[in-house]
Amino acid sequence: MLFLKFLMAILPILWLIIALSKLKMPGYKACSIALCITMFLAIFFWKLSVINTVTGVFEGILNALWPICLVIVAALFTYNLILRTGAMDSIKQMLAEVSIDKRVLILIIGWGFGNFMEGMAGFGTAVAIPASMLAAIGLNPFATVIACLVANTTPTAFGSVGIPLVTFSAVTGVSTTDLAANTAVIEGLLCFITPFIMVCIIGGGIKALKGSFIVTLVSAISFTVPAYIMATTVGPELPNIVGSICSMVFTIIAAKVFNKKPQEEYCIKVSEEKEKASLSFGKAVQAWCPFILIFVMLISTSTLFPPIHDVIAVFKTSVKVYAGQGANTLNFSWINTPGVIIFVAAVIGGFVQGAKVSMIFDVLLSTLKANWKTIATICAVMSTAKIMAYSGMISDIASLLVVVTGGAYPLISPLIGSIGGFVTGSGTSTSVLFGGLQVETAQNLGLSGAWMGAANTMGAGIGKMISPQSIAIGASAIGATGSESKILRTVFKYFICYIVIAGIVCFLGTLWL
Repeated sequence: MLFLKFLMAILPILWLIIALSKLKMPGYKACSIALCITMFLAIFFWKLSVINTVTGVFEGILNALWPICLVIVAALFTYNLILRTGAMDSIKQMLAEVSIDKRVLILIIGWGFGNFMEGMAGFGTAVAIPASMLAAIGLNPFATVIACLVANTTPTAFGSVGIPLVTFSAVTGVSTTDLAANTAVIEGLLCFITPFIMVCIIGGGIKALKGSFIVTLVSAISFTVPAYIMATTVGPELPNIVGSICSMVFTIIAAKVFNKKPQEEYCIKVSEEKEKASLSFGKAVQAWCPFILIFVMLISTSTLFPPIHDVIAVFKTSVKVYAGQGANTLNFSWINTPGVIIFVAAVIGGFVQGAKVSMIFDVLLSTLKANWKTIATICAVMSTAKIMAYSGMISDIASLLVVVTGGAYPLISPLIGSIGGFVTGSGTSTSVLFGGLQVETAQNLGLSGAWMGAANTMGAGIGKMISPQSIAIGASAIGATGSESKILRTVFKYFICYIVIAGIVCFLGTLWL
């Protein structure tokens, strides 16, 4: 019976893989069909009542719209507004003054700045903003999305000022300090090799490391080491933020020293006039104003600054939408949520750059119009995840994997986390779905609950690499909605490599704990 439940429960996931990779179906269509399959199975096989199924779908839609779609639209709106005001030309010029090497730019923006956005905001910003910026300055849009999806795996655990690990701790009772320390250890290898993989992706193969190896090495070490120190000494809130700032600074310095004359095949095109021109400090600040404001406003409204955070955190509404037992409470923060803060920062930055009110509304409407398919995709994915969780489908998938593997469970612990990341597109949701299972299984096997928790969160980040939600965000960021199947087929090989490495690291780690 358990095996039959496993086969039935995995059908929506198998459908998504087949529809996106083999049938090359657009994400919003594939995910909508997956939702229908899930609802049918939940009602007729798992005996979830119709009212519970419908309210579960409604909860998924609301959860998708706020805060996930909100933050994605806000990020893309920021990018589109910068394009419209012409500030992106100035940003491109300044980046060219740092380096015109695509490999260096992917490290600074895709790795460093992307990890910073994950650490501060999360919810897709680490893919949407860097990918759109890099495509705008001349990098191959498709390769850029793949690189950003790969980059977003390891920082997920410490995303949104450590929320995935804080949530895991709240669900399981495992200390956040222990979780953060174990996560820093278990993710260390993948975190270190990711910048090298990104350079190979953007440069078309391992040959791209020639002439950029030292810069890539500096970029990897300058993030991994500070992030490890912060995770093991302070906790889950600061590893991404401190690590990303250190990485950007040291990568720029290394590029100036070791990458003065990059090979022409890896250079972006910059006109001689712009290359010779130099922006004034005021013009530079004006161009970067929205991103500066995003940084200042996100960090000042986070838990790192309780006086501000606590004042605006009270402006929220908490509701239970699901009609059945075990309903989650949805919290709608009306001010202190990344999407709202990014919107406000973008609008203020737009005014600083000379945008009119009419331009701002026009950009917002065009952003919504261009990304409705992405919004529909994410709503369908989140609703599918809710129904799979409430009906017991996800638990049945995980339960069979536990029974089959037994003592070899640590090998597939990250894989279980990746299933949650694939379905929900969220490290936090995966902590809720599988946190209890991972810790309980660890205790039954005499293993560390904190280590299995770290494996679960690492797996969630890896699963996000192939999540329809993440892929839809990436496709929208480069204006290529409808290319989700192509992105999935390309990124899937990196997913397999990462999940195998994660399983081996997790298993070997249990031998020393």
